[in-house]
Amino acid sequence: MSDPNFLKSYPEHVAQLRKSMPESVALEKAVGGDFATVGKLEKSLLFSLGLPADGVLVDVGCGSGRLAVQLRDLSGLHYLGTDIVPELLQQARKLCQRPDWRFVLTNGTEIPCEAESADMVCFFSVFTHLTHEDTFRYLASASRVLKPGGKIVFSFLEFRIDSHWEVFDGSVRNGNPGAHLDQFIDRDGIVAWARHLGLDMVSFFDGDKPHIPIEGEVEWENGLVMRGVGNLGQSVAVLSVPNKSRREAGPVAAAFST
Repeated sequence: MSDPNFLKSYPEHVAQLRKSMPESVALEKAVGGDFATVGKLEKSLLFSLGLPADGVLVDVGCGSGRLAVQLRDLSGLHYLGTDIVPELLQQARKLCQRPDWRFVLTNGTEIPCEAESADMVCFFSVFTHLTHEDTFRYLASASRVLKPGGKIVFSFLEFRIDSHWEVFDGSVRNGNPGAHLDQFIDRDGIVAWARHLGLDMVSFFDGDKPHIPIEGEVEWENGLVMRGVGNLGQSVAVLSVPNKSRREAGPVAAAFST
C-alpha cells in the first residue's frame, strides 16, 4: 500500500536510492530518469508558455536541479527552488553555481515567496506523488505568490493516456507498505480546482503527443530522438491568475488558508 504522506515517503525513497547506487546517480534518479533530456524539455516548455528571461520562476519540487541546471546560464532570471530533501537541494546548488538563486528546504505545501511576486510557478513530477488535498493546497499557495496574469504549469498522470497505465499497473503490483505514491488526476478535477481557486484554465497537453517546441533535437536514454517538437510523457496543465480587477472581484486563492 502506498504512503500518502509525501514528507515521509519521498525522503525514504531518496534514501533507498542513495544506498543502492553511486551518490550522483542516485540524486539524479530521485527526480526520475533522463535527467538532462527532461530538464531541456521542461525549460523549452516554460519559455513556450511565456516565461520571461528576466522573470521570476518558482520551481516547486526542484529536486537535484533537473530544470535549474538548464536555466543556470540565464543571468537575468530570478529563481526559487524548493524541495523537502536537503541532499537534493545541496546537489542543485552544486550543479547550478548561482549564488543569487535560492534553494529552500520546505516541510509542507506553503511556498516561501512573497505574494504577487512570481511570473510562473511550476510543479514537474510533484502532483504525481501527492494526495489531491495536498495538490489543492499547493495550487492555493502558487496562486498567492503569482503576479496577476502569472501562470501555474504542472505535469500529471491520467487514465486517458494509454502510456500512463503502466504506472498504475506497477502500483497495483507493488504491495509494499509505505511505497512512494503514484497519483492520477482527472481533468475534471483540475478544472474544478481552478474554479474554486479563482484561476483561469488555460490549456491541457496530452503526455503522449508532441507539443513542446525544441531547438535541434533531444535524445532519451532508450534511444528515442525528438526533433523540433517534443513531449514529457506526463500530461501538462496550465492555469493562470486573472488580471487584478478580476482577481479582486472573484474568489482568490488568498482566501484559502492551511
